[in-house]
Amino acid sequence: MRALLLFVALVFQTAVAFGADTLVSVTEARRKLSSDLQQALVANSVAGVNWARESSSGRLVKVLVMAQPGIDPDLVDIRRAITAANGTVYYRYISVPGVAAMIPASRVLDIARRADVESLSPNRMTARTKSLLEKSTGASETRSTGGSGGLDGTGVGIAFLDSGIMASHKAFAGTSGGSRVKKSVDLLKINEGALLGTLDWKGGYDFSRNIRPGSDTLNQLESIMDSANATFADRQGHGTMVASLAAGKSVSGSSTGDSNGIAPGASLLDVRVLDENGVGDIGDALAGIDWVILHKNDYNIRVLNISLAADSTETYRTDPLCRAVRNAVAAGITVVVAAGNYGQDANGREVYGTISSPGNEPSAITVGADNPHASDTRGDDSVNNFSSRGPTRGGYVDANNVRHPDNVLKPDLIAPGNRLPAALATDVLGLTVGKLGVQYPQLILQRGLNTGLIQVSGTSFSAPVVSGTVALMLQANPGLTPPLVKAILQYSAEPLPGYNLLQQGAGLVNVPGSIAVARALSTSINTRAATGQLRVGDSILAPGATLPTPSSTIEGRTFQWSRFAYLGGNHIFTGDDLLKKFQGVYDPQVSWVSGRATYTDLEKFSGTSVISGFDENTPRRLSLVSKGVKVLSKSLGGSSSRNNTGVFILTRVLAEGIAQGLGIIVSEGIDFTDGIIVSEGIDFTDGIIVSEGIIVNEGVIVSEGVIISEGVIVSEAGALRVRISTATIYGEP
Repeated sequence: MRALLLFVALVFQTAVAFGADTLVSVTEARRKLSSDLQQALVANSVAGVNWARESSSGRLVKVLVMAQPGIDPDLVDIRRAITAANGTVYYRYISVPGVAAMIPASRVLDIARRADVESLSPNRMTARTKSLLEKSTGASETRSTGGSGGLDGTGVGIAFLDSGIMASHKAFAGTSGGSRVKKSVDLLKINEGALLGTLDWKGGYDFSRNIRPGSDTLNQLESIMDSANATFADRQGHGTMVASLAAGKSVSGSSTGDSNGIAPGASLLDVRVLDENGVGDIGDALAGIDWVILHKNDYNIRVLNISLAADSTETYRTDPLCRAVRNAVAAGITVVVAAGNYGQDANGREVYGTISSPGNEPSAITVGADNPHASDTRGDDSVNNFSSRGPTRGGYVDANNVRHPDNVLKPDLIAPGNRLPAALATDVLGLTVGKLGVQYPQLILQRGLNTGLIQVSGTSFSAPVVSGTVALMLQANPGLTPPLVKAILQYSAEPLPGYNLLQQGAGLVNVPGSIAVARALSTSINTRAATGQLRVGDSILAPGATLPTPSSTIEGRTFQWSRFAYLGGNHIFTGDDLLKKFQGVYDPQVSWVSGRATYTDLEKFSGTSVISGFDENTPRRLSLVSKGVKVLSKSLGGSSSRNNTGVFILTRVLAEGIAQGLGIIVSEGIDFTDGIIVSEGIDFTDGIIVSEGIIVNEGVIVSEGVIISEGVIVSEAGALRVRISTATIYGEP
């Protein structure tokens, strides 16, 4: 773990400690370990594994130890237990209840046996997901004085967890000539080796620090991280490309066409967590999310773009990146994530179940890649073959050693991600281009000091298109909550013909449609929800407003919206009441997935409004969905790719069915009461909806390993380590 930026002291309540003799069985402890960690403990060799190594005293592993929520906010006992086991604590997080640590492999089970420990995961590697925009998305219509009213994202902060941003590039110029990159921090500057020297990989230390906003320790760390004067802010180039697609201004020459991003007035926050090779680790990413949460109010950070991914077979419940994203959403930040580029195997066959972490987190807006085929019209668009397909395949193992996959419906929608012009990163003198430009000079469209452009493809570049769209929506209506933003994006998306729910989600992002819905809603939804003034079923329409007609016209072509949204992880809902009335799941602190619902309390540093931690708990009762909405899942039938039913139903067909009245009206609402979802007979088995019709059958088996049937491949392991590939750099025809 490189980043040891520690803003993490939760000094607001007394720790509730477990006694040393409070232990679980070895069998139960093993279930707390991710599968790759279990393998590393017994493997003959860990050569090539960056988070494990041999030492004179035995094998050592670097792990993320996640605590049971609500027990000990300072994690005092866990930290003490790790150092007593001759391990070292490097970092204690805000975004998740956990620590980054080094532990002797022989003592990992001892830590896992503690009742206050929920899970242990390796500090795995992360990497970027690699790889006419305004016209194809409809964003150009937001610039006019009519219609959407000249929206450009001004006043909204978008943070980017990536390889850096070249702040001096003219794509990021502000109206006064300065850069719209308001802050650049480099978490790789604070790394174990530099900070600890010869103490790295040594046991018996606790380097986590108890600090708070305004403290000398925090100020010192902020000073070390600051990269505002870096001579080469993005040596890799990926982050600059991503940021320009979300919020860049056009710097195109006459031969390259316009290169405007979606929200060219938005503020940008550069949070560097990837090195010049586009690689980092989960610990760096978690520390970056910590920074975003800590400085949310300082820069009005309303959107977080994550165009990176990590290997993970863990359930979203315990996956550290997923937990951090879920907590960022609870804090009011809309998190947009790239789906990944694993839609095909090496033989060109379509692969389902390849959404990577944290795209498998239900609360994230997970974005796949659309191919606009270099035309302004959307009528010829298609889903890129490389774009990762759902459902999510992370899962947990129960007491009987049976694995239960999450099977969350993903992606949520798609956005252009094929051969897009993006800003080219160089050093401040323009003498050296970023590493991607060096590797792929044939993709450079335009050179010049602070004006370079390069052509890019991949879901990494689809995600910022949606992040920019969210910035426009929040400029139009700052009262939207993250889950409501997600529902609006899906409801107004255009379903492409010939693609199913696991390929395109609700369809292609529709910028003017999303903004039209945002404008029709109250601007105080977030504050009223946070203060308990909104009840499930209350109207959230603006005074005198009605929902817009569910169709849009972009570049002279009119299309119908999907008119549905995913709620509860694997349910599909529709009906005007879905957006006219407040739904319990629009509270960002509420999480409902399958038969599990939780509420996340936000904890603050004493005397401040700054979030210091999160406490996820299971309430006795939660109202999740109001009566009057329609549930669609029962109408889909068993999942068959041959028959295009269940999760394989074509999104366009589903949308047409909605227009004809498809769906069952929820008569009594959907509540979570005493641990049971009460919702019109919805049943769950092994994480797969049974009575709702989302059943994987007819030989399309979702289970351990990779099974091929009907031409459908379902991946259990998720994406392999993300790396550049010709398919995603060059794009598709």
